[in-house]
Parts: sequence; C-alpha cells; structure tokens
Amino acid sequence: MDEYTMPTRRPNVPGQSPEETWAATVAALPLGAAIAGEVIGRQPFGVFIRVDGVPGAVALAGILAIPEVMGLPVLGAYVRGEVIAYTEHNHQVRVQLYVPGTSLG
Repeated sequence: MDEYTMPTRRPNVPGQSPEETWAATVAALPLGAAIAGEVIGRQPFGVFIRVDGVPGAVALAGILAIPEVMGLPVLGAYVRGEVIAYTEHNHQVRVQLYVPGTSLG
C-alpha cells in the first residue's frame, strides 16, 4: 500500500443531488461543531475523513490543522475534531483535529 492515498470516490446519498447533499452537510455541521470519523484518504497536505452521522460528508484536516504531536493519522484511524470552515468548490468541511486523550479529544 502506498503511504498516501485519496478517497476512492465521493460518497453519494440516494435520492439527493450533490448540491442537496452539500446543503444538508453544511446544515448538520455548523462552524464550531464537533465531528468524529474515519480517515479515508491521506496526503502530505492532510487527511480526508468520513464524518460519522452525516451521510455524504467528507472533511479535510489540513496539515496545519493537525496537532504536531499527533503526526499524520493513518488510513482507518478514528479521529475527532471541530468544524472550522467550508470549501464550497469541492464540497469539503474543513476541520481542526483534537489530540486524543485531551479534554477536547
């Protein structure tokens, strides 16, 4: 397996267009919301996360939003964080990860 991978495909939600899925994602994950999920893609610039409880949601934790003590999470790792921004053009939720075992993680 390569060290770096991209998510295999954008999650689809049956019965919803990508625009409807994105609108539902933004509504379900307001700025400051806590998230948790599985790392489904890994790049030198950060990790992609499938967000628990929000069908079709993909989050990106950029390298600067990952605490240095964590390092770059591996594929399949379960992570927690907070919504800090949205990237409209590719329908990504931007998140800041928490250090596991802290009061925020």
